Amino acid sequence: MHVVLLIVAAFVAGAINSVAGGGTLLTFPTLLATGMSSVIANGTSTVSLVPGSISSFLKYFDEIKAHKADLIKLGIPSLLGGYIGARIVVHMTSSEFSHLVPFLILSATALFIIQAPIQRFLLKRMEEQGIAPKIPGPLEWAGVMVFQFFVAIYGGLFGAGMGILMLAAFGILGVKGIHKMNALKNFAAICINGVASATFITAHKVDWIPALIMTVGAIAGGYLGAGWAQRIGEKAVRATVVAIGLLIGIKTLVFPMH
Repeated sequence: MHVVLLIVAAFVAGAINSVAGGGTLLTFPTLLATGMSSVIANGTSTVSLVPGSISSFLKYFDEIKAHKADLIKLGIPSLLGGYIGARIVVHMTSSEFSHLVPFLILSATALFIIQAPIQRFLLKRMEEQGIAPKIPGPLEWAGVMVFQFFVAIYGGLFGAGMGILMLAAFGILGVKGIHKMNALKNFAAICINGVASATFITAHKVDWIPALIMTVGAIAGGYLGAGWAQRIGEKAVRATVVAIGLLIGIKTLVFPMH
């Protein structure tokens, strides 16, 4: 039953990520439901996200291959912050991390709720600016790198919802085009989840069988489930994710895990 539960959750999460993002709000609580400790569930969920981030980045690679310097500027704070966030988790007991879980889930749900309006705002702003690209200056890049560092710490800790924070930063920076923004976001996610995964693996905070099951399920969901998710509509998908996030967040807040 646990295997079936993980496959279904990962499949649906993969489909949701293909149209809206936020699949972690399904995979992490599902791992908890199988009886896994919160720290191990977090590490296992993070490891299973890396292949999806890589495939998404490769899809958008043409949008960013001429801007390798931008990747370095984002990669450095992403790697440092992701490592620090993961190390914080590694040094926490399962009981300590469990007390953070409801706040992490609720904050991720809040970020997911504001994702769509922020994306609409950014797209509208880019349309209003016309086609003339804005060249970010050193001060703007310094601000984004500092912001990215703290986003990466959150990403190393938990990660759900960090994408919208990065998109907002890129919009402020003046990045033109949603595809380029997604390419930058996916590259930063690879750095954050990659270094966090390595940290969790070396600290033996990953349950490999569930991780592999979820990875296969998420890939299949992203490929086969995208059509299903698109048929029922992004609004319905987003409403479902929000409802699940709120229910699980409130439940773990009122009835803490042991």
